[in-house]
Amino acid sequence: MPELRRRHYSVLFALATICFWLAKPVTAQISPGPLSHAHQSLSGSTNCATCHKLGGQRTFKCLECHTEIATRIAAHKGLHATYHIEPGSSQDCARCHSEHNGEDFPLIEWDPKTFDHKQTGYALEGKHAGLACNRCHTADKVSASERTTIRTKDLNKTFLGLSQACVPCHQDEHKGRLAPNCSHCHNFEDWKTVTVGQFDHSKTRYPLTGLHAQVACQKCHTPGPDNKPRYVGIPFGKCADCHTDPHRGSFVQGCESCHNTSGWKKISVSAVNERFDHSKTKYPLLGKHAEVDCLQCHRSGDFKKPLPFQKCMDCHMPDPHNGQFAKRPDGGECASCHGVEGWKPSKFTVKDHASTAYPLQGGHAKLECAQCHIPKGKDTLFKVKFQRCTDCHSDQHAGQFAAAPYANACDRCHNLEGYKPSTFTLARHKETHFLLTGGHIAVPCGDCHKESADFKPRPTALYRWKELSCTSCHSDPHKGQFKERMQVLRSNGTAVGCEACHSTKSWRELSGFDHSKTSFPLLGTHRATACIDCHKPTNMETRLINVDFKAAPTKCEDCHEDVHGRQFAKGNTTPCAGCHNSTKWKPSLFDHDKRSAFSLQGAHRNVKCGACHRLTRLVAGKTVLFYKPTPKDCAACHGTSTPTAKSTN
Repeated sequence: MPELRRRHYSVLFALATICFWLAKPVTAQISPGPLSHAHQSLSGSTNCATCHKLGGQRTFKCLECHTEIATRIAAHKGLHATYHIEPGSSQDCARCHSEHNGEDFPLIEWDPKTFDHKQTGYALEGKHAGLACNRCHTADKVSASERTTIRTKDLNKTFLGLSQACVPCHQDEHKGRLAPNCSHCHNFEDWKTVTVGQFDHSKTRYPLTGLHAQVACQKCHTPGPDNKPRYVGIPFGKCADCHTDPHRGSFVQGCESCHNTSGWKKISVSAVNERFDHSKTKYPLLGKHAEVDCLQCHRSGDFKKPLPFQKCMDCHMPDPHNGQFAKRPDGGECASCHGVEGWKPSKFTVKDHASTAYPLQGGHAKLECAQCHIPKGKDTLFKVKFQRCTDCHSDQHAGQFAAAPYANACDRCHNLEGYKPSTFTLARHKETHFLLTGGHIAVPCGDCHKESADFKPRPTALYRWKELSCTSCHSDPHKGQFKERMQVLRSNGTAVGCEACHSTKSWRELSGFDHSKTSFPLLGTHRATACIDCHKPTNMETRLINVDFKAAPTKCEDCHEDVHGRQFAKGNTTPCAGCHNSTKWKPSLFDHDKRSAFSLQGAHRNVKCGACHRLTRLVAGKTVLFYKPTPKDCAACHGTSTPTAKSTN
């Protein structure tokens, strides 16, 4: 309904407008003003529809006439394309071109001084930037293909139809012999400044390669009859067209048979071999010689001049070995060790080395030459010292064997088969200050001779000790408890150390320790008691490492439990030794006659203790025999049938 109502109002408005036109002169009724001079042919109410569409929204039809502008907008080129005008629409034209403002009103108004020519798609650079507009935008410079599309009759007043090529404005000095794009070689700053790098000579009939690419243009493009550089008609089929023959006719074939554009002195050996057979000369080229440039031997370029070649040194000078082999029978001829296949590897083998003063044996026979003859170019030494191992090998033991009797004689422990294993045997260890006995014989060398960081600049195995006591290798597990015993001297003046108690056969063997010399000699059954039973370690340990041996108990009651329920205690202690000794717990040493009130006489001496002492009591959950009180009357043991004695209890 709203849409129908809008259309109804539009029809009414149109009818009212027609009536309005009929009531007054048309020009005064509907025209906002007279047209500009350019559009005078469209004046009059009958021509309104030429530019406007009647009814509805305001609509223009500028591009229907100005097709040259419409074409450029559609192609996205030119000034108008930068205004983002929708192709086919003329609605945005009125933003810059206002009509009905009078005959003299300018439709185009712009300031050439502030106009940014870059917006047209062609930036003015260099010398172009200072030119007046009419220097380029003239009728004679509008291309023929563009003339028919431009509506303006006077082409001097249009800015359209001008080509961006150089030739429409500038005279082609090359008469069409080069590409039409002058910028390949020239720039906008200076016509005479030629940038050859921009010109692709490879697209011509003579591509520039090698050193030709570095030659200045005028060296080849010399002036012609018109005193201007020639760019066509220049001969280039043969090298001789530009270059003179330095060989003066010695070779009938062309220069390219031996040379190329990369350099006159860089001769193509493969090309020479194809065209020149050196094997037919007195000196056939073999091996590496076939790869040598001709001028390295024929230095002057005179190939007819005879060259000496009987000896290698005729060409290879000076002697690269500085005369080290000059005294050899062949005078140090290179061919004795080298071949034409290459300077390396040398043909001098291990077998040949046997003829020298130092034959290569064992591991030496596997070495590369450069490991002894250090490469230093012409300063490489082939006559080296070899009397001592240390002439080549560094002292791996940090001077430990520098003194007598070894004097760094490596061959006393090593041989040419290899540095490891050492030839130093257990039997030879007897020659040292430390004889290997017992368990030491089975110890690997590395367990004692370990690397020490005390040696500089790198750690090295230790072979010489300042003193050879046990603690040099073994830590004291007893923390100095037996220091006095360990300092006792042997007959040779050395301290006994750990051997005061132990032996090298086994750490557990204590044959050297005499317990009788302590404050607690082991007697009787104590001799069979294990050490750990008295010398108890802490923290439930099973080894005698953290043990204070001097803290062991010395009294019976410190180790043994009171089995008599403290009935013989004196104070807090029960003196076991009063009745027992360490030899045997039973029989007791108790003297019944001296230490009791009941002397054993007669038949009583043979009576067992338990026959009289029968009183028992529970002590801490255990049944304990108590010796007091014990009846002394005869009747208490023998009954009333026997004579009774007066009780003393």
